[in-house]
Amino acid sequence: RSHRASQDGALPDGPVFRPALMSPDFGPRRSGLWLAVDDLVQGFWSVRIWSMLAWQEVKQRYRRSLLGPFWLTISTAVMIGGMGPLFSKLFGQDMSSYLPFLAVGFVVWQLILQIVSDGCLAFIAAEGYIKQIKLPLSIYVLKVVWKNMLIFFHNLLVVVVVFLFLPPPLGMHALLFPLGVLAIAVNGVWVGVILALVCARFRDIPQIVSSLLQVAFFLTPVMWQPIMLGKYMWTVDLNPLYHLVEVIRGPLLGTPFKPLSWIAVAAMTIFGYAIMLVLYSRYRSRVAYWV
Repeated sequence: RSHRASQDGALPDGPVFRPALMSPDFGPRRSGLWLAVDDLVQGFWSVRIWSMLAWQEVKQRYRRSLLGPFWLTISTAVMIGGMGPLFSKLFGQDMSSYLPFLAVGFVVWQLILQIVSDGCLAFIAAEGYIKQIKLPLSIYVLKVVWKNMLIFFHNLLVVVVVFLFLPPPLGMHALLFPLGVLAIAVNGVWVGVILALVCARFRDIPQIVSSLLQVAFFLTPVMWQPIMLGKYMWTVDLNPLYHLVEVIRGPLLGTPFKPLSWIAVAAMTIFGYAIMLVLYSRYRSRVAYWV
């Protein structure tokens, strides 16, 4: 019957077997790199999903509290208020210039710290979603980045208060501030994807990353200024975290434009996404089994 139907030009009855190299939509089977890029694009376009998940996580964390997410702002203000006078005396720095330097640097460092720390657990924490709902995996990393951006904007209130009492010499360079924030968010995506993949496979990595971040805090000029190193001041340029902090802190403090920091951040973005695409295209399909 099927033979006669095929001779008449009609489709035969029964199941139709597709060639092995065809996808369910009769298109050619897509490569791992194509699927990884498609996952990222779909993730970026799913703004409503990852923004809602991020906001819900922040609200859930401070549910039934009086001030909600502003408890984070108060905690940051207490840290800066306690560290500022102490370290300005220890380092022999003028309070009027040191406190704005510390306030901006500490708030930016908290943003970087939380993106890296939460990025390690992005896929692990989303185990229930990954195993039950078919969504782009990049959504869970974008949720982490956006959640910490919301917290960062809350913490900026501390910087605004410090600037009201100790205003820095703001200039045209302050217009680069939004670009610096965007640079950290964009780099946070590739860092989050790589760490989420590695940590989903090896569960000891989050503890290692946490220990490294504690060391990096003291090696990065957040509490201390690069000029304190004297003739060794050039060593701070070897620290990529310094450049990430500086693309936000520099414009807000009115310091001269530093092309090296922007070039370093641009290079990190390009090489970071290249490495991420290689790893993501190869191991993305295994995440559901690792979590």
